[in-house]
Amino acid sequence: MAKLHLLGRLPRRGRGFWYGLAIEVLAPVLALTTRWRLRGRRHLPRRGGVLVASNHLSYADPIAVTLFGLTARRVPRFFAKADLWTVPVVRSVMSSGGHLPVHRGRSSALDAYRQAVASVRAGECVVVFPEGTFGDRADGWPGEGRTGLARMALTTGTPVVPLACWGTQHLLPVGSSLPRVLPRPTLHLAAGPPVDLSDLESDRPGAAQLREATERIMAAITDLLAEVRDQPPPEA
Repeated sequence: MAKLHLLGRLPRRGRGFWYGLAIEVLAPVLALTTRWRLRGRRHLPRRGGVLVASNHLSYADPIAVTLFGLTARRVPRFFAKADLWTVPVVRSVMSSGGHLPVHRGRSSALDAYRQAVASVRAGECVVVFPEGTFGDRADGWPGEGRTGLARMALTTGTPVVPLACWGTQHLLPVGSSLPRVLPRPTLHLAAGPPVDLSDLESDRPGAAQLREATERIMAAITDLLAEVRDQPPPEA
């Protein structure tokens, strides 16, 4: 009943037709095949630009994070490989959802960065996986983050909300083409308060500022994941 109540309150505005249709199809399927443990939704502001920083375990992460964002009354936008815009149906979902295509090459990455900055300045909720790809640790703890997210945050003053995601690797393990719903997996998503980066904000942050901001963000994600997993992270 709790999940049905959440599904009935998901925001409809700002999703675009095809992105909205995909949500209407996938959300009930997730409700039937998985358990949800959602914590800290109050930390995601209802209005204004925000960056959500999450660890990355599975191709199911964007679906789970979308669910979390929607239950917090925000419509998340994602970076995604530009190749998805060439796939029938998928390209309609990506375009209508206002997601951000990332092409290969340095100049194209800069274009994606500029689009993301424009999105948060326009009041959007943009999700970033700072690791850039699936974590390379066999134990599932986050690895080193890239500095692109930090640059967006420091140059725009946009708050960064850390998010820990766990359980998606059981639903859709890396390398698997089909989800695994038996035994029924539990999706844990826990957000924390925005990471304090106020002392590092700058129009032109240097390498040291970017690395420090990135380490603070990754530490916040790791601390949340430790709470979700109920175990301490390994020592660095």
